[in-house]
Amino acid sequence: MARDPGRPLRADAQRNREKILSAAVRVFAEEGLDAHLERIAKEAGVGTGTLYRNFPTRELLIEAAYRNELARLCDAAPELLATLPPREAMRAWLGRFMDYANAKLGMADALRGVVASGVNPYAQSHELIQDALSRLMDAAVAAGVIRSDISATDMFAALTGIALASGKPEQREQADRLLDLTLDGLSAGPRQ
Repeated sequence: MARDPGRPLRADAQRNREKILSAAVRVFAEEGLDAHLERIAKEAGVGTGTLYRNFPTRELLIEAAYRNELARLCDAAPELLATLPPREAMRAWLGRFMDYANAKLGMADALRGVVASGVNPYAQSHELIQDALSRLMDAAVAAGVIRSDISATDMFAALTGIALASGKPEQREQADRLLDLTLDGLSAGPRQ
């Protein structure tokens, strides 16, 4: 029996759901669309019944796993701004963007399967990421630590390029260097 989506989850059920979604990202990234749902349940430490109660179909699980990664990325912006200076918050978020991009690239085959089924898991992704990035950039501009002449759209394009060129886990050191270089290029101060 599938759960009622309008009813809030108990705390333990919410934890199980989060464990399932995290395990799904890892397993789909490793195995693609053919990943066994039983393996996901086992890695999450839950029974298959719990998995199917939350996600009755493979497509619903893939879509939810992707959207959860997107939400974690976008929700991190205000949290980071509340706890770190703007430049540090932005750099921390850029690292999280690379984690998100890595998960998305790893799940590409599984996500293509969802799209082929008629569901668009990417609906609003671009806008949500742009909003989070704009918040971070606006705070950094207001603090005088980055230039004001670069838009969130430009920064998103740069991040996408870094993710495509260096988005694999084994390329993380290079991606971090490129993120630092990009952030250094945004620094406020005299231009030559």
